[in-house]
Amino acid sequence: MKFEHIQGSIVAMITPFHDDGTVNFEVLTQLIERQIAGGTDAILTLGTTGEYSTMTHEEDASVVAHTIKVVNGRVPVVVGSGSNCTATQIEKSIQYQNMGADALLLISPYYNKANPEGMYRHFAETADKVHIPCILYNVPGRTGCSIPVSVVEKLAKHPNIVAIKEASGDMSYAMKIAHCIGPDFALYSGNDDITVPLMSIGGSGVISVYANVMPDMCHQIVADYLGGNQAQAVANHIKYLKLMNDLFIEVNPIPVKAAMNMIGLNVGPMRLPLCEMSEEHKAVLHATLQEAGLL
Repeated sequence: MKFEHIQGSIVAMITPFHDDGTVNFEVLTQLIERQIAGGTDAILTLGTTGEYSTMTHEEDASVVAHTIKVVNGRVPVVVGSGSNCTATQIEKSIQYQNMGADALLLISPYYNKANPEGMYRHFAETADKVHIPCILYNVPGRTGCSIPVSVVEKLAKHPNIVAIKEASGDMSYAMKIAHCIGPDFALYSGNDDITVPLMSIGGSGVISVYANVMPDMCHQIVADYLGGNQAQAVANHIKYLKLMNDLFIEVNPIPVKAAMNMIGLNVGPMRLPLCEMSEEHKAVLHATLQEAGLL
């Protein structure tokens, strides 16, 4: 399925593990089916939430292959192929494209960072090497660097760069790049708590952690807002805001996996250096899930 300026909720999928740390493909199938049944508009695999940073290249490829097979064209599949090594990013992007990915998510170079020209080339040279759409990923809290506004402006004109996942949480930054939004370039919220505010400046929806827990409601909030029922979208966004925030009470994806286990989805543990959340935070999250009617 082609990625055509998707409007809606794109779930940033977790990767379920067995207790021994191996990928649980049976549960992954169940989670994908749950997302599609809940109205999710596209599925992102191997994002930050998917713990790709602790998985081998072989495991990455197996998760991508399984996801594409199970989805079977019902919704677009976006694959995180980013790396802080541009050559590796290009290699993985070509691989996932050839496996059948519908679009790619490209992160800014973390740790080594880059000057503006290096940042531009990191994305542009990758987009030059593939023919499926590429989405920029701005998440300075993870990478230690933000994609400069001037670089976003240049990249938005690239024929194969179609969107940005804006996960800085900085509305001022989002406002500065909002003028880039148009038929060929979309803005997605990378922070569930500001999905509605970002849509108010032209955003097309959200790439969501919260959607792992409540795929139907996440989809509905975006659909209501973009469909003209802004009041209902705002009401639901506010209603579930505490849950959205508590899914980040510890570093993602620790809380979302804990929440999914609490509601009976049996997604298993994290891989080190991520580990089980504190008892104090478990109690807070459990109470929030009860308030949301999920327990």
